[in-house]
Amino acid sequence: MPVDPYVVPAVDGVAYGLLVFVAASGLVLCFGVAGLLNLAHGTLFAIGGYTAAALLDGSWASLVLALTAGVAAATAAGALVAVLLTRVAAAGHLTQALVTFGVALAGGSLLVAAFGPDDPPVRVPAALDGSVLVAGHRYAAYRLVFILVAAVLAGLLHLVVRRTRAGMLVRAAVDDAEMVATLGVSPAVVRVGVLAAAGALAGAAGVLGAPIIGPGPGTADAVLLLSLVVVVLGGLGSTTGTLLAALAVGQIQTLGVALAPSAAPFLLFAAMAVVLAVRARGLATARRAT
Repeated sequence: MPVDPYVVPAVDGVAYGLLVFVAASGLVLCFGVAGLLNLAHGTLFAIGGYTAAALLDGSWASLVLALTAGVAAATAAGALVAVLLTRVAAAGHLTQALVTFGVALAGGSLLVAAFGPDDPPVRVPAALDGSVLVAGHRYAAYRLVFILVAAVLAGLLHLVVRRTRAGMLVRAAVDDAEMVATLGVSPAVVRVGVLAAAGALAGAAGVLGAPIIGPGPGTADAVLLLSLVVVVLGGLGSTTGTLLAALAVGQIQTLGVALAPSAAPFLLFAAMAVVLAVRARGLATARRAT
């Protein structure tokens, strides 16, 4: 089998996987780190995507404006979700899922009403609207730049979660909220901060990833589904595992289509089923050992 024709899909899978990682990292912060289930996360991504479609005109200034506006709007929406979740934070994940699912439905309807039912076009800066040679093949310049930007975001996120006081407070608020309160930090404020930060990440991913996963009526659902798959595959609270899982999902979604187009729709869920089965077996073994 010749390898050369699959170079571009493989690189495309890296770009797609990093986009999924940036989008899913907010969900990892909410669910895996802070213990909050936010099913409106895909809607926050869609806010960024629609903002990019509305503001991008092919200039660098419009990209900065779209990124600023998209992140601000998604951050505000994330904080609003946090306020709604504050009263049900202790009610369990089922209640959180119902509340945020309602927010997702309402938010999706508002976006469609504001921007229309069709997928809007997205213009990238003119300097990146070309292609470069990758292993003898032409490849979109914007996607290569996105790979670099997303890799930097992934590194910064890992440092913030694992090496900063803010990351420690978030993890501590889940394990022992009363102890965090004795330090003079309100657990409710921590939850609002986490969901706002998750919204900022989703908004940034929506703006930067709009040329890759364009905004549309089905974008929020697709991104939420991919994010949940990545969280399951990568493990709760593990940014490194999430990154590896997102890169694997990217390859399945791009290279898998090139290698096995008929099986591609099932590969993603087959991988998730295998991981869940292995983890369940390991958990059962550990319980028997104790």
